[in-house]
Amino acid sequence: MPPDEPIGEALPRLDELRRDVDRVNGQIFAQLQERGRLVLEIARLKQSRGLDGYDPEREEAMVRSLPLSPSDPYGPAAVREIFRSIFRASVDVQDARRSGSLLVRRRDLISDSGIRVGDVLIGGGRPVIMAGPCSVESPEQMELVARAVAAVPGAKILRAGAFKPRTSPYTFQGLREEGLRMLREAADRHGLLTVTEVLDTSTLDLVASYADILQVGARNMYNTELLKAIGRLRKPVLLKRGFMATLEELLNSAEYIVSQGNSSVVLCERGVRTFERWTRNTLDISAVPLLKLETPLPVIVDVSHALGRKDILLPCARAALAAGADGLMVEIHPSPHDALSDGFQQLDLQDFASLIEGLGLGTTDTASHRAGSFIGEPDLRSEVRR
Repeated sequence: MPPDEPIGEALPRLDELRRDVDRVNGQIFAQLQERGRLVLEIARLKQSRGLDGYDPEREEAMVRSLPLSPSDPYGPAAVREIFRSIFRASVDVQDARRSGSLLVRRRDLISDSGIRVGDVLIGGGRPVIMAGPCSVESPEQMELVARAVAAVPGAKILRAGAFKPRTSPYTFQGLREEGLRMLREAADRHGLLTVTEVLDTSTLDLVASYADILQVGARNMYNTELLKAIGRLRKPVLLKRGFMATLEELLNSAEYIVSQGNSSVVLCERGVRTFERWTRNTLDISAVPLLKLETPLPVIVDVSHALGRKDILLPCARAALAAGADGLMVEIHPSPHDALSDGFQQLDLQDFASLIEGLGLGTTDTASHRAGSFIGEPDLRSEVRR
């Protein structure tokens, strides 16, 4: 509009230009939606062929193909920024569609009563306790632990490691098949189910022949070949969150198992690595309700690995159950000071009984319980745990 154009004549012209802008906006909107549909179809084809959906070289080539000119109202820099926003939006659309279509998000994936393992329901409304030592060490040790676990209402699952992935290659690595046999025999004597970790596809069949539930440890959450093999085996699985994994990555790991036909997956929050040093990991309580919103799969919390200390275990276990956890995993040992692995975080059998009482899960048959500092205020001056 020329600066000397009368106001009365300029207003109709202004309205006309605005209508043109609205018309162009409508055209842009329609073209963006068409582009979105094309992008989703491309993503579907790529996914069906196992190809990565994101292609930065393709994005750069598309920008280079545009007839950019410094004399245009939107110069090269502005056009690049506009198309980068379009590209980001396209990736978000693909991610949202892919995430929404995951099998693990389907509400009919499992029964409303949870996942059945033997005569135990995980996710059925009553908290399930999985307890036992970090490692199987001897028949005598497993007998004492199994007896203590069987005495606890709700503690129907005996946990212990026979194949131990350790940070150092020079520490105790587990008793392997001998440990599996000890775990199975102790559980059978006391009417318990078992859960133990499987490390790789080469030992999967062996571990599955002894265990009722296969545990995928934090280090193996990204082991896609193992996840797929477990999925084909269709045996109940306890899938632990990796210590640097997002919840979305955990759900995608579960998807690997479920996609092979096995929906009996229990998710386990076991703490994530942060800058905090007062606990072994940082217990992510928010993971419990968030996962409950996203998937019908049961969620339990491994308070022992999350904390790496005993004096605050009870309040954190209470918090996990209050947040909606379907159960707890706890490490216990007849003599933690003599344990071959992670003795610093394992409860002795009396403290285990006190934990159960403190959680209000019922009385136990254990003869003596200690009330002490364990079920009272935590002593933050206690020795630093690893």
